[in-house]
Amino acid sequence: MNRYMSLNPNIIGIAAGVFTSAAMLPQLFKIIKEKKAGDISIPMVLILLTGLSLWIWYGFMKEDWAIIATNIFSLLVNLAMLFFGFKYKDR
Repeated sequence: MNRYMSLNPNIIGIAAGVFTSAAMLPQLFKIIKEKKAGDISIPMVLILLTGLSLWIWYGFMKEDWAIIATNIFSLLVNLAMLFFGFKYKDR
């Protein structure tokens, strides 16, 4: 067995989830700082929120806390993006 296969899959899953979830943070911080969200696609965020909700549901079905935790974090970040997207849309 090669050395990459001996890594704990949960560690890889959590790391992947953290990086994926954190991907929207720079955009969220930019919107909050500049108070402008004209370029945010509200339909894209709504579709993403739907997918994240389904991932959370799937995580509960599989009892996989790495999937649940990282997707809840991502859901919260994207809910904030949606909130500020509406708040600053016309600026």
